[in-house]
Amino acid sequence: MNKNINIAIVGLGQIGNYLYNELNVKKKDIEKKTGKKIKIVAVSAKNINKKRKFPISKKIFYKNPLKIFENVHVDVVFECVGTSDGVSKKIVETALKNKSHIITPNKALIAKHGDSLSKLAEKNKVNLEFEASVAGGIPILRTIKEGLATNKINKVYGILNGTTNYILSEMENSQEPFDKVLRKAQELGYAEPGNPKLDLNGFDAFAKVRILSALAFNNKISKYKCIMEGIEKVELKDIKIAGQLNYRIKLLGISEIIDNKLFETVHPCLVKKNTYIGNVNGVMNAVITEGKPVGESVLQGEGAGPGPTSSSLLSDLLSILRGNIKYPFGVISNKRKSIKSYDNNNYSNSLYLRFEVKDKQGVLSTITNRLAKFKISVKRIIQTPDKKNDRATIVIITHKTKEINIRNCLSIFKKNKNIVKFPTLIRIYN
Repeated sequence: MNKNINIAIVGLGQIGNYLYNELNVKKKDIEKKTGKKIKIVAVSAKNINKKRKFPISKKIFYKNPLKIFENVHVDVVFECVGTSDGVSKKIVETALKNKSHIITPNKALIAKHGDSLSKLAEKNKVNLEFEASVAGGIPILRTIKEGLATNKINKVYGILNGTTNYILSEMENSQEPFDKVLRKAQELGYAEPGNPKLDLNGFDAFAKVRILSALAFNNKISKYKCIMEGIEKVELKDIKIAGQLNYRIKLLGISEIIDNKLFETVHPCLVKKNTYIGNVNGVMNAVITEGKPVGESVLQGEGAGPGPTSSSLLSDLLSILRGNIKYPFGVISNKRKSIKSYDNNNYSNSLYLRFEVKDKQGVLSTITNRLAKFKISVKRIIQTPDKKNDRATIVIITHKTKEINIRNCLSIFKKNKNIVKFPTLIRIYN
């Protein structure tokens, strides 16, 4: 690699613009640590005139990012557009074919096309780096690829989305409802101002789970249908009841090998207040790996915002500038295997079930009889009447039961006129 390194940034949103400034500010520091001089030779975004926190040089601006390769030699491309297909995929493929290294925080792209893109990178002997795609500033991917490389990992789990963790923590702290706290998260820049759906519905965390699985278990990125639930149905009432029961609600991403099969899921969980994961609050992320011989390893840090993300992007850049050409997923593509899927119906948990019902005699026995019919054993019942509205809240904590039992059981409650809304289900993490 030459001493002078040409860099392009495609996508100048919050992350791309912050990164642009970081690269300019830290040029000397990067040269001191790698012996390479960096120069930003091209930037690209939809709108040259958009107001940005850090002003960009219009001399190097390209509206069409694909034109960059026609006009200038680029050693490293940062892809910060953030879509799973379209221009994101096109620019990465074009860059790799042109033997340019790629660095991206784009978890949607890697979770969908990581296998084919890694093959392309290997073929052209360049790097495809995506440390920033999982858990913001936490170096979890490099830890799995390098620090834990000789360990047999059997489980990776944790809090993988800073937006949802902030919302759940803030609902507990402020005792304010979901909608109000979401607006606060948007004002602080933790949630997308327009459409935060991909954070809230679990999709963002699930893309990260698939990337973690591929690295931890040396498997191809799975395409299996899995349990993916977000936090949109969690109400302040659930946060309060959980607190009374000595729990907190967290959105967990889980990937593990069970009976030599791959199990991946994202859903809200009740976790004990006195556990480590129960005390990871605000925009913090935490990733826990379990393996042999190392045992349990924990990494925690900020998972949302341009600062932590840029930290990981620059870490990838320094790795490339030091001459570390390596396989994107830690092992060569043709050695990565496909693992069969664990049957989600056999997933087993204790459950928190909240029913909003008409305050009538016999409603509770109808619910408990229905649960018993589907082999769901009741551990605890909390009944709170709302005499003013002739309603009641019934919370049931169950013993462990299989996923298929609860799914079949709950579908019946849609037809019951005495149950005024579909039950809220939150799994209890063991």
